Amino acid sequence: MVKTEVVLCGTPIKNPVIPASGTFGFGVEFAELYDINCLGSISIKGTTAEERFGNPTPRIAETPAGMLNAVGLQNPGADRVANEELPRLARLFDGPVMANVSGFSVSDFIIAVEKLDPVPNVGWFEINISCPNVHGGGMAFGTDPEAAAEVTAAVRGVTKKPVIVKLSPNVTDIVKIAKAVEAAGADGVSLINTLLGMRIDLKTKRPVLRNRTGGLSGPAVLPVALRMVWDVYEAVRIPVVGMGGVSRAEDVIEMMLAGATAVEVGAANLRDPFACRNIVRDLPETMEKYGIDDLSSIIGGAH
Repeated sequence: MVKTEVVLCGTPIKNPVIPASGTFGFGVEFAELYDINCLGSISIKGTTAEERFGNPTPRIAETPAGMLNAVGLQNPGADRVANEELPRLARLFDGPVMANVSGFSVSDFIIAVEKLDPVPNVGWFEINISCPNVHGGGMAFGTDPEAAAEVTAAVRGVTKKPVIVKLSPNVTDIVKIAKAVEAAGADGVSLINTLLGMRIDLKTKRPVLRNRTGGLSGPAVLPVALRMVWDVYEAVRIPVVGMGGVSRAEDVIEMMLAGATAVEVGAANLRDPFACRNIVRDLPETMEKYGIDDLSSIIGGAH
């Protein structure tokens, strides 16, 4: 019998498979299709201090090996997530969940975390620092080590729950950002967020997305994500959650060999709502195929 359990920032989970934020809603819709208790955890839809309606449409575009999205963090706001969405999810999923939080100022992050912190089924905070800092010239928090560290320290100061900082790949040196958030108190890092991209409609000769650019996800980004997970794993002492292009059990194992303790599955959920269930189902057989008895034993095993 193979062992799929891993421990993420001190909390054991039954397997490393976690649906990524923005691709699984708040879990309710997927619970109508299969028993979501098979999952290691769930990273809920990105939550902001106040309700957001997101960007104007069109805000989704297909690419040859993935998709672009510019949804713009559409969500009902931290109050409703804390009082409605998370309690509803607790009735359907018996494990701890990852509360993904976004903001456009340091105070935005603090407010959202403070509102979500008392909710019992929040096991970790996943802090999305890919948002533009409206008080810092519009540059994303995640592209500047000092800004990333400032957000991390601010959030660390208002919760005792583990703080996992989600890193942007749209930087020259992601290791520098990872080291900065570790020094500021992060308990873990997750990577990668989406890569900036765009498409042009040949008929209209204009960008397909109303927002012009969007985040690229899907199988095309897997090699980029693996390289960044590898580099960050070698540079920090805190756990790494790997993501980017994962769609099969083999991809999960590859991410873990690169250094991931847990693995998030994103765009695959939008193409096939059973993607995460199928990965969890296939993991034991895939482990046996490659002579793996315990998933925890392979974390960083390729280094």
